[in-house]
Amino acid sequence: MGYAALELMRRDVLGIILGSVFSFVGLLACGIAAIRGREVRLLLWQGIFSAMYGIRILVSVPASFHLLPRSAWGSQLQVNSVITYVILLPAMLFWLELSRGQLRRLLQVTLVVAGVMAAIGVGETLLTGRAFPLGIALNVLVIWTVSLLALANGIPSLSRKFLTVQSWVAASGAVLFACAALYVNLENLARKNPDEWIEPLALAAFIIALGYVAAEKTFADEKRLLAIESELEIARGIQNSILPREVPELKKLRISATYRPMAAVAGDFYDFVWADEHRIGVLIADVTGHGVPAALIASMIKVAVQSVTGCAENPSEVMRGLDRVLSGQLREQFVSAAYLWVDTEKGTAWYSAAGHPPLVRWDGKLERIESNGILFGVVPGSEYPVREIQLKPGDRFLMYTDGVSEPENGKGESFGDARLAEVIQRNAQRAGAELSEEMLGEIRKWQPSGMAQQDDITLIVLDVI
Repeated sequence: MGYAALELMRRDVLGIILGSVFSFVGLLACGIAAIRGREVRLLLWQGIFSAMYGIRILVSVPASFHLLPRSAWGSQLQVNSVITYVILLPAMLFWLELSRGQLRRLLQVTLVVAGVMAAIGVGETLLTGRAFPLGIALNVLVIWTVSLLALANGIPSLSRKFLTVQSWVAASGAVLFACAALYVNLENLARKNPDEWIEPLALAAFIIALGYVAAEKTFADEKRLLAIESELEIARGIQNSILPREVPELKKLRISATYRPMAAVAGDFYDFVWADEHRIGVLIADVTGHGVPAALIASMIKVAVQSVTGCAENPSEVMRGLDRVLSGQLREQFVSAAYLWVDTEKGTAWYSAAGHPPLVRWDGKLERIESNGILFGVVPGSEYPVREIQLKPGDRFLMYTDGVSEPENGKGESFGDARLAEVIQRNAQRAGAELSEEMLGEIRKWQPSGMAQQDDITLIVLDVI
């Protein structure tokens, strides 16, 4: 076997290796982007560009090109032409994700020009069979683009001003690849034959640089996420500390409380204002929204409760007092709440609420008790009506947040009052804690399989004995 044949084989093997590696890395990046969703567009464009570049190398190698079915492809030059015009688009979109200011506007204009040129170039190649119909214009466009990117990456002051990510590793790889692409296109303009492996090897260095930066960013993000999780765990502990440590025990009344936050911290809150073995006030509240902002408001409710304990026997005054304290502190958030004062010695309860789901009473049949004013934070100084309720042994009362009644199934149907009533009726003879667990189980079954809890859930069951 002669020297020329060995050299040709060496070039074919190198081309197949590089083309396969670029294609695999590109497809892997596209797969990760598809799994992660829209938040990783940068990875998607880089993946498409890398895969197309790898395919272009494989097409340029006779040994691999001849494996393709002849009916689906034209000549090597025609396929190379189509890919070369189209490959500019994901490359431009990749850099658009990293650019800002004047550089971003210039790249947007360049992307439009590249799109028009790709449509014309690909269309003419497919219709006439003539490869690279706009060859000189394409070379000029590439020279303009890579020169722009080389300057933006290579000059630190421009990089800080026009790029969203500053990394000397990524900048070095980008400048190296830009210089290689610039060299190849200048040689093509001069109608010379540049070394065919300079640009692919420079691209390999650039992809390795991007991999290093991506790994560095991933580790930094993981470290930041661990710190956030640690802080959220502390916040969860603080929030749990403001909830009642235990359920009060009264004569003639059994209470069960269930609290299930959707995330680490929640916007639901409940509390007991215990007077003696016969009298107690029960408060339940739900802050609009979720997460830390709602949890901060929920913590404020705990403080607000301390200011109304002196009027605990008057639900209307309790509601007005909470509204007065909270309304000036809420920022585009609202609070629904309900308060029940129970006196088992007198056999009477009084109930008032602020835009909250109704109090449910079960005594062999279901009754929804409503006595609502408007949400806290809407109109300061609102009035809250009170409903008097006569108690008798066997009565069961449920106070809950809308995380119990509003979860939706796969068809978008809410769990609703009807199913709530069914679960209460089916478990009428069971203890309050057992009813709560059964209710949570039914809510989980109602939601689509694998779906996370849709809202914070608080459920308080009171049984008169």
